Amino acid sequence: MRVRAACIVACATVLLGGCGFHLQGRAPLPAVVRAPYLEAPDRQSEFVRSLRRALSSNGAQLARESDRSSAVISVLRDSFTRRVLSVSVNNQPNEYEITYTVSFSVNAAGRELLLPQELAVTRTYSFDERLLLAKGHEEDDLRADMARDLADMVLRRLARL
Repeated sequence: MRVRAACIVACATVLLGGCGFHLQGRAPLPAVVRAPYLEAPDRQSEFVRSLRRALSSNGAQLARESDRSSAVISVLRDSFTRRVLSVSVNNQPNEYEITYTVSFSVNAAGRELLLPQELAVTRTYSFDERLLLAKGHEEDDLRADMARDLADMVLRRLARL
C-alpha cells in the first residue's frame, strides 16, 4: 500500500513539473526585467506598492534611477472608481461596484518590449449605512486585494518577455 501511494505521489510530481506548473506568485523573470526602474505618477498607490513587492519577491532588484536599469516599467494610469449598483426603497445604496484600472508599458534600451496595456479588476460588495465603518474597511481591503491581483497580472506578462 505504501509503495502504491509513493508511486502516485511520484507520478503527480512528474506530471506537475512537466506541465510548467509553478507556485502562484513566483514567476521566473527574464534577465531584461531583473533590474527594472518603476516609473509612476503616484509612487505610493496601492498598485505601485504591490508591484514593487511582487517584483522584489520574484528576484528583481529595483533600480533607483532609470539610466541604471535594465528596463523601465511605466505605470501610465492607476485609477480606482466606485459606482452604485443598487439602491433601497429609501434611495440609499445597497450595493457598490468598484473597479481598479491600471495601464502600463515596458521599455528597454530604447525599444518597446510591451506596448501600453490596460488591465482592470472589478468587485462588488453590499453596503449597509448602519455598518459604515466596517464597510469602509471592507472597501479598503478589497482595494488592496485588487492591487495585488493587478500586480500579479503584470508580473505574469513580464515573465513572458
